[in-house]
Amino acid sequence: MAAVLQTSTFLKESIRLLRELLETKVSCDKMNVTSIFSGDKKDNDMELLCKATTVALEGQSCHKHLEGIYLNLFNLVRRKSTVYKAPCPVAAGNTTSLNEFLVDLHRVLQRLVKE
Repeated sequence: MAAVLQTSTFLKESIRLLRELLETKVSCDKMNVTSIFSGDKKDNDMELLCKATTVALEGQSCHKHLEGIYLNLFNLVRRKSTVYKAPCPVAAGNTTSLNEFLVDLHRVLQRLVKE
């Protein structure tokens, strides 16, 4: 039960940080990051979160809230997955803006917190 509550806390805190970050206009929100939410959608939720950890780590120089998001996702993946070890490798390929990545991550985390 405690693990479920901890997971919920990590998700809710990440959603709160994302909301604050999305409300703050920063000059680097158009910065290119790897697009992990596009493509064939074959990744499971834990793999997506693990990849999101990597992208958040890479974008930390843009905004301080990304450090909190990174730490929350890192701990979530570490506690919930025996397969994935964050931060996961992300294949170079399609890119998206940091802002679009954050919007997509916010959507995924909201879905997960409701499940």
